[in-house]
Amino acid sequence: MALHVNDSNFEEIVLQSDKPVMVDFWAEWCGPCRMIAPFVEEISKDYEDRALVAKCDVDDSPGVAARFGIRNIPTVLFFKNGEVADKQVGAVPKANFVTKLEALFD
Repeated sequence: MALHVNDSNFEEIVLQSDKPVMVDFWAEWCGPCRMIAPFVEEISKDYEDRALVAKCDVDDSPGVAARFGIRNIPTVLFFKNGEVADKQVGAVPKANFVTKLEALFD
């Protein structure tokens, strides 16, 4: 299951992780966010030993959303060593997320 991160725990969970991290920035009212939610959960299970997968509700965590310039949702950021390594904006097929996550293991 994807971890839920917010303004208070984002730094500790995401930026200090020793594993690659995929963070889905979403909101309850967002239709495209609901479309990709099953992919995010599947990826969290598929990669549970190799990467962290997290969700960040932009309405509950405006600080993190502003810090990373999230203007459209869903936006998925991919972190490696505490830095943004890649980004995906919008609802896309699961394979797009997997490809970007896999690239973090190189």
